[in-house]
Amino acid sequence: MTAALPKLLTFDEFIERYPNDGKRYELHQGVIVEMPPPSGDHEDVVGFLTRKLAVEIERLNLPFNIPKTGFVRTKSADSCYLPDVLVLNQNNLKNEPLWKKESTVTQSESIPLVIEVVSNNWRDDYHKKYADYEEMGIPEYWIVDYAALGARKFLGNPKQPTIFVCELVDGEYQMTPFQSNNLIVSSNFPQLNLTAQQIFDSVG
Repeated sequence: MTAALPKLLTFDEFIERYPNDGKRYELHQGVIVEMPPPSGDHEDVVGFLTRKLAVEIERLNLPFNIPKTGFVRTKSADSCYLPDVLVLNQNNLKNEPLWKKESTVTQSESIPLVIEVVSNNWRDDYHKKYADYEEMGIPEYWIVDYAALGARKFLGNPKQPTIFVCELVDGEYQMTPFQSNNLIVSSNFPQLNLTAQQIFDSVG
């Protein structure tokens, strides 16, 4: 006797059934995944990055905003992510059919930068989300591995805390690692005066 496969959800079903229990969920290839509660260290890094980028957005008067909660629906529409930091181009939100009602974006033109701060489920950030954000055409994706949780093939041996800035070049991400006192190089924030170590030191 073969077991019945679980029914995969569509994006609409995911939004419709989204539990209102204060927890965070994502849709991964049709399956609802509960996100583990973030650690204080993780939230220190998220808060620090949000503050630094917000100051730069204000200083340069960019048409960007950083929502508290915003979904990114993938091209195939079978996955939907809640990035740790989502920088939105407000000029394109009028073209997003799901934004006003469901705070969801689907177009790369709306997402100049997305940031994932690595947790124990690091494979999602390095593999699944990396591939989906690349396929969507999001121009810049940061993987902030402040606790050196990822694989040695990324972080070296011994593993070192690292920030990867993935920039879309000819449809593929080029990953540039930043460690210790390396200044972060960002195409969206070319005047950002921020080192990898400053980000690591934001942990309380």
